[in-house]
Amino acid sequence: MSPTLNDIVSSLQRSGTFINSLIVALTIGGQQLFSSYTFRCPCQVGKNFYYGSAFLIFPALILLIAGYALRSQMWTITTEYCCSCASSQRTVTPLERKLACLRFFSITGRALIAPLTWLAVTLLRGTYYECAASEFVSVDQYPVFNNVTAGKREEMLAGFPCCKSAPSDVTQVRDEVVLLHRYQSQLLGWILITLTFIAVLISRCLMRCCSPLTSLQHCYWTNHLQNERELFEEAAKQHSRLLISQRIEKLFGFAPGSEDVKHVRIPSCQDWREISAPSFLGMGDDLQGHYSILGDRVVEENEEDRSGGIELKP
Repeated sequence: MSPTLNDIVSSLQRSGTFINSLIVALTIGGQQLFSSYTFRCPCQVGKNFYYGSAFLIFPALILLIAGYALRSQMWTITTEYCCSCASSQRTVTPLERKLACLRFFSITGRALIAPLTWLAVTLLRGTYYECAASEFVSVDQYPVFNNVTAGKREEMLAGFPCCKSAPSDVTQVRDEVVLLHRYQSQLLGWILITLTFIAVLISRCLMRCCSPLTSLQHCYWTNHLQNERELFEEAAKQHSRLLISQRIEKLFGFAPGSEDVKHVRIPSCQDWREISAPSFLGMGDDLQGHYSILGDRVVEENEEDRSGGIELKP
C-alpha cells in the first residue's frame, strides 16, 4: 500500500464523521436485511403489539449495549475511576473527573448513533409500527363495522397488516388505516431525527462551555490520548514478548527463535504442574504480580538438581 493511501486510510480512521457515517450505513443495511428476512407480523389478536414493539425496541437496546461494550475508552474509564483496586492507589483530581465525564458523554453520543438510526429508519418504513398499532386504531366512523361484534372487529383489525382477502368495503378501510399508521410512524421518525440533531447541537455546546479546557487544549488532549494509546500498545506488545521469551528460556533452556542452541532444559513434572495453573494478578506493596499462566515460577536456583538437561553438540 502506497504512503499516500496509508495516510488517507489513517485520516479516515481518525475521522469521527467517517466512523459515524459508516455506523449509520451499516445499521441501515442491517435493518433492511433484518426486515426482509425476519419480520413477519403474526396478525393475531394480542400478539401484534408485542411482536411489533419487540422488533422496534429490542434491537435498539442491543445496539446501545454493544455500542458501550465495543468502546475501549469505556473500559478504560471503568478501570481507572470505578475499579476499587485502582482508586486506592492514587487520588483522582477534580480536573480528571471532569475530563472523565466529558469522555463518558462522548462515548454515550457515539453509542447512541446505531440505536437512534435503527429507530429512525424503522419508523420511516412504518412496518413495525403498523403491526404494533393495528389493534388500537379507531374504526367507529366506518359504517361497515356497525354490526360487527367487538371480538370480530379486533380480529379484523389484527389481520390488516397481512393484507388478507376481504370484501371491497373492508379493503378500503384497511388501506386508509395503513396510510394512517404510515403517517403516524413517519411523523414520529422525523420528530426523532429532529430532536436528535437538536440534542447533539446542545450537548456539544454544553460540553465545550463546561469543559475546563480551551479549544486548543481540547485538540491537544484528543491527539494526546490517541498517541498515548498507540505508543502504549506498541510498547506493551514488545515488553510482553521480551518478558515471555525470558520465562520460556528459563523453562526450556533456550529462547524462541534462537539459532545457536547448545543446551536444552527438560522441565520437571513440578514445573509442568506449576505453569499449567493460571496465576492471577496479585497486587502487593511493590505493585508487582504475575500477568500470565507462565508466571515466574521457574526458579533458576538449583535447576540442574531439579531436572536434567541435554547438551547439544555442534
